[in-house]
Amino acid sequence: MSSGPPEDIKASCERVARAAAEAAPAIRALTGGERRSLLRDMASALRERTRLILDANAHDRVAAAGLSEAMRDRLSLDEERIAAMARAIEHIADQPDPLGGVVEGRILPNGIRLERRRVPLGVVLVIYESRPNVTSDAAALCLKSGNAVVLRGGREAAHSNRAIVDALRAPLNWRNMGGALGFVDTPDRGAIDELLRMDKLIDLAIPRGGPALMSAVTAAARVPVVKHDAGNCHVYVDQHLEGLEETAERIVINAKVQRPGVCNAAETLLVHRGVAERMIPRLTDALARSGVEVRGCERTRELAPRARPATEEDWATEYLALTIAVRVVDSLEEACAHIARWGSRHTEAILTASLLSAQRFTELIDSASVMINCSTRFADGGEYGLGAEIGISTSKLHARGPMGAADLTTTQWVLTGSGQIRG
Repeated sequence: MSSGPPEDIKASCERVARAAAEAAPAIRALTGGERRSLLRDMASALRERTRLILDANAHDRVAAAGLSEAMRDRLSLDEERIAAMARAIEHIADQPDPLGGVVEGRILPNGIRLERRRVPLGVVLVIYESRPNVTSDAAALCLKSGNAVVLRGGREAAHSNRAIVDALRAPLNWRNMGGALGFVDTPDRGAIDELLRMDKLIDLAIPRGGPALMSAVTAAARVPVVKHDAGNCHVYVDQHLEGLEETAERIVINAKVQRPGVCNAAETLLVHRGVAERMIPRLTDALARSGVEVRGCERTRELAPRARPATEEDWATEYLALTIAVRVVDSLEEACAHIARWGSRHTEAILTASLLSAQRFTELIDSASVMINCSTRFADGGEYGLGAEIGISTSKLHARGPMGAADLTTTQWVLTGSGQIRG
């Protein structure tokens, strides 16, 4: 990021953040029904402006010719994807109100009623790259949970994000709450530094992107950060695989191939030596038929000679492409040690017929999601019933895994007395 951005960038960022902070109390004061109505109007506005959004996206796609296939896929919109964005907003709108619920409550010995209630965070800053659908998901989730939001998308999707924000802000403008959806419309990376210093105006920052963005954000932030980091996800094929060979093949192919450019796609396949002789050729052949380049350890290449040699860099790489690293391990514990060293604490899967192996894997793996006999691709807010997600947190505080509207709240102690004083 640049050091010492121009004053106009600083002033622009402060204007957006201050407007969000000033609008936050009004958003917080809306009833659950009013927030539901607001989101439904936003979904309608998105549908009504589909053609304008597609035209804007076309500009971004022309400029993205030099990006990777995964990045271009994330960037691209069509009518169905916009319709899906609108449906996601409606799904969020119809979810139970995350605010006002009593997390715990009791009567103290002095007669005071003590309650711990769910309340909004305030102003949430979302920093993201490439994916214009994050614009609508983040806005809807923050507003559903009673927060104002400041969005700063990547330059790759600048036209698309601007068109989506214009659509979503219209129902807020009708209600004189336009400031609650802030959009920092500049490609200058110095704007991120400025926003991250505004701890008096912004309550939480959520970055979504690659390692470079994560490092830059955590280094510059004065506001609390919940990281949504890389997805270096693993599938481990256990020695106890009796009767699951075909299932294991289907899951491995799905985890790698179904949509390789997303963070919950599998990047490394670990196979126990006890089943390696029969499963490595089967799995690598199936991957090759699906167009996947296999990079294997020495023992893998003895069983799959067409595999390219894997290096330590391969174990650390989030490919986001049709490439996978394959390693033979001597034990479940060795598989878990490999994941602990190279993984990103996002999502890991075990394929096994043994309940004991599944339990041991779950105990040893320190990741946001652990899959037992199912694809890593299920690590997703929509699949978890959250409607959409603001991201998949690889942090341990304040939320972990796919984050929905409820994860954008905090708690407040409320004490109701009848004149008690402390002696």
